[in-house]
Amino acid sequence: MQHVPHTKISLHASPDLTEKWVQAILVDETSLLGLGDLDVKEVERRQPHAGRLDLLLSDAETGTRYEVELQLGATDESHIIRTIEYWDSERRRYPQYDHVAVIIAEEITARFFNVISLFNGFIPIIAIQMAAISVGSDALTLVFTKVLDRTILGTDEEDEGAPTDRKYWDGRATPATVSLADQILELARLHDPAVDLKYNKFYIGLARSGVAANYVTMRPRKKKLNLSLRIPRSDEITARIEDAGIDTLSYDARWSDYRLSLTKDDVEDQADLLSELILLAKRGFDS
Repeated sequence: MQHVPHTKISLHASPDLTEKWVQAILVDETSLLGLGDLDVKEVERRQPHAGRLDLLLSDAETGTRYEVELQLGATDESHIIRTIEYWDSERRRYPQYDHVAVIIAEEITARFFNVISLFNGFIPIIAIQMAAISVGSDALTLVFTKVLDRTILGTDEEDEGAPTDRKYWDGRATPATVSLADQILELARLHDPAVDLKYNKFYIGLARSGVAANYVTMRPRKKKLNLSLRIPRSDEITARIEDAGIDTLSYDARWSDYRLSLTKDDVEDQADLLSELILLAKRGFDS
């Protein structure tokens, strides 16, 4: 493998590499952002009062829309405010969708994180740092790195929920599907020996010493076990699940959950894959 010298260049300082140039590249290949295979709903979308949204991207499968604002150079106050205003305008106009604000800049400043922290997670916002890399003498590539993911707010159900017991779930589902939760627990204990099952009214979660650790949640049904794993979506993980032949429910973008519909054979035959996915969810939860 040959090493090719490279140089990081400033888009903001370049007379030729404009915001429109970056925008056109993203329109052609939205997957560069690492948000999945998104459709371009509109470019330079006019806003009701003033201004234009750089990109409106859509995930038809999950019903999520991404309001994307580009900034060459570093983030500044007007860029942050504009991003939030456009996000708010779109979510008010189209409340049937899940909306996420996305801010892209060459430099995500400390001031940006200070401002976003004031909202305490009530605005779902993703920050992506963009770098232009000159490779060799005649090639240029753009690299997009997610430096802030959307904050997931807790719910009453997730924090406590109505406590139940195994008998409740045996009656609501079947003892056979509830026993699949035991098998998932054993896989989780390979990486997290202290966890145990925590029975709630709406789901079976995990807990450490009675404290919820819901990077994995389970909902037994009459014939299957629905398993949710809190893992950011990626093409690689999606492909591995599909290649394993596991039935899936739609990805829950709001909670960043892969949702699998498992049979007894799935749990036994795909134990290695499920173990890896549980470990990924645990690492994200603990980080």
